[in-house]
Amino acid sequence: MSDVEQNAQNDPIEHVVLLLMENHSFDQMLGCLDTVHDKLDGVRNAAGKSNADGQGNSFYPRETRERQMKHDPNHEHKAVMEQIAADNSGFVRSFVNDYPKSSPAARQDVMGYYPLGFLPALHTLGSQFTVCDQWFSSLPGPTWPNRFFALTGTSKGEIGMPSGLDGLEPHWYTEQDQDTIFDRLNAARKTWSVYFYDFPASLLLKNQRRAENLANYRSFDQFFEDAAGPASQFPQFVLIEPKYFGEAQNDDHPPHNIMKAEKLIADTYNALRSNQALWERTLLVILYDEHGGFYDHVSPPADAIAPDDHTASFDFKRLGVRVPAILVSPWCKADVCKERFDHCSLLKYLCDKWQMPPLGKRTAASANIGVAIRRGDGVRTDTPPFIRVPNQSLIAEHVELERKSSNGNQHGLHHFADFLHAELDRLAAEAVEAAAQLARTGNAWVRFKSALGSLMMSLGHWLSKDFYDARDQRDARTSQAFTRLRQSVQGTTSGITRNDLKATTSDVSPVAQK
Repeated sequence: MSDVEQNAQNDPIEHVVLLLMENHSFDQMLGCLDTVHDKLDGVRNAAGKSNADGQGNSFYPRETRERQMKHDPNHEHKAVMEQIAADNSGFVRSFVNDYPKSSPAARQDVMGYYPLGFLPALHTLGSQFTVCDQWFSSLPGPTWPNRFFALTGTSKGEIGMPSGLDGLEPHWYTEQDQDTIFDRLNAARKTWSVYFYDFPASLLLKNQRRAENLANYRSFDQFFEDAAGPASQFPQFVLIEPKYFGEAQNDDHPPHNIMKAEKLIADTYNALRSNQALWERTLLVILYDEHGGFYDHVSPPADAIAPDDHTASFDFKRLGVRVPAILVSPWCKADVCKERFDHCSLLKYLCDKWQMPPLGKRTAASANIGVAIRRGDGVRTDTPPFIRVPNQSLIAEHVELERKSSNGNQHGLHHFADFLHAELDRLAAEAVEAAAQLARTGNAWVRFKSALGSLMMSLGHWLSKDFYDARDQRDARTSQAFTRLRQSVQGTTSGITRNDLKATTSDVSPVAQK
């Protein structure tokens, strides 16, 4: 038996839950834990380091208690490369390039870190479980390519975000058709679910828009019910996607109140911890996709392995900035794991654990997070029973910032939702034409009426929505894209068969194809 097979056989973990958050650096969120864990590479080691603003001022790592960062630092690839240049000395200058009229206090925010205990969920879990202080984002760049890496082991060479109003036509971000961790789980007959609030960004992965995969998406409210049920019925792998839109946004993206993200983290932990049978067999991975433009003192390694041959825009040897990462389980010590990880390290663990083929070269070569899971010491009985985030802390000090905020991730998801709506409209038009042809030939009309009615009802329901302002209308339209997508696939597969449609139309929308 190989070491991989033996480790998988001895692994007490049966359920893995990934809570993937947004846009904060390790120093900023967890660097203070060096007062709890002596060997943690935190803000103590950043003492004396500084960033200049190019205007004669230098800024040092300092404590902050700012719950709402008023500006969203640039974290596009070009900006990140400037930030990490010369031993991570370009963060403030990068910020000033985008906000030349920013105040000294705003520039200091880029270098700030939260004092121990200020973040009730992250700091409690970081103190009581395993902190990975060498976990880097998979590339120096923004949200989407890093999320692609986290779920597929590659971004197919992409290093940026969509720009401009280009959401109604196919583009690189609508054609991410690589194998995913969900494909591997399907092939291995492992159960999985994605729990989400408003719009699941994982739909950017083309394979996720297949009918059999859409069936595994659930509202986040369902997570609490499922976590309270029999452990044997809980999915073996779970992705939790936070709320990306609206004043209740809890993905931790500035300028929204960070305490809303703390509550999401606490709620997720509390739900798992409250079911003892489930808790004893679960690993919760709390991870941030990238650093959001905030300072970290550790220079990212430059010897990573490219995941595939898509290297025209970037060689993928340089990792991104360190991000917060905590492994939470009664099988994880209150400790620090010093192994070098990136997002592919979680994929490595899952693929080795369930003996699935690796997702690309980076994943195959990555360190396995399983090294942080104790085997043989028994399950811990001293883990926190509950984490509370005070309701008062959830009240935003600057409500107007949350109402008017808009970021690149939101813009991109809006454009992508427009693409889905356009594809579904095209499918509806093709379905009507197919129906007419079937009616003329007398074939399958009775079977088709039910499917067509379901599709048209969902479309009509969307069109008749009464929204009260433009922003809510935009957010609701994006959220509704998922509902339409799933209803259309369910409708067309429950009545007339896909082969019936193919017989009368030359092309069926790739969004709806299985």
